Amino acid sequence: MDFTYILENYHQFIDAFWLTLRIGALGILLSFLLGLFCAGFRAIPVLGLLIRAYIELSRNTPLLIQIIFLYYALPKAGISLSAEVCGVLGLAFLGGGYMCEAFGSGLSSVEKIQRESALSLGLSNTQAFFYVILPQALSVSVPAFLANVVFLLKETSVFSAIALADLMYVAKDQIGIDYMINESLFMLVVAYLLLLAPILALGFYLEKKLRFAGYGN
Repeated sequence: MDFTYILENYHQFIDAFWLTLRIGALGILLSFLLGLFCAGFRAIPVLGLLIRAYIELSRNTPLLIQIIFLYYALPKAGISLSAEVCGVLGLAFLGGGYMCEAFGSGLSSVEKIQRESALSLGLSNTQAFFYVILPQALSVSVPAFLANVVFLLKETSVFSAIALADLMYVAKDQIGIDYMINESLFMLVVAYLLLLAPILALGFYLEKKLRFAGYGN
């Protein structure tokens, strides 16, 4: 292992780290909102069928195919998107299906009497959902959300296919230029550990706090 080479080239991985984190954070945020929307409205008959079709499509097609479609196929229809936008939209499209299922499992775990009790106290349906049902559903869904976030961040490794200089792109570039395979892979592994470890720690902390508060038991 040539640590001199690592010290001379690690800055390239720092730039790729922030790019990967930025795209991953935006994509996960959009997937969270999309999943919440789908989980809240899939009980509506016609809309529910469309949401179910979306979930099956998003979860059963690889992210690589999705971003290639966005980056290379949409321009044929006159819609040109930057590589970063394609990465964010592809991640949101893929993650929305998984987040919807996570929300759905959490919502289904809340007893109907919770909603009935909230309505009997004078809360509207919207207030009952946001103040009574949703907090309990989120607490139950924390492990699933955590798994989805980690999964989506790892999926960013395919962004190099549309020329995004993410962590995987930089690692392959370094290997192709300098043939320093061990060193490049070492920096790649360290970068992903630095990216994922704080998220795992935060997720475990939140899960512990929420369960301690009485939710999700």
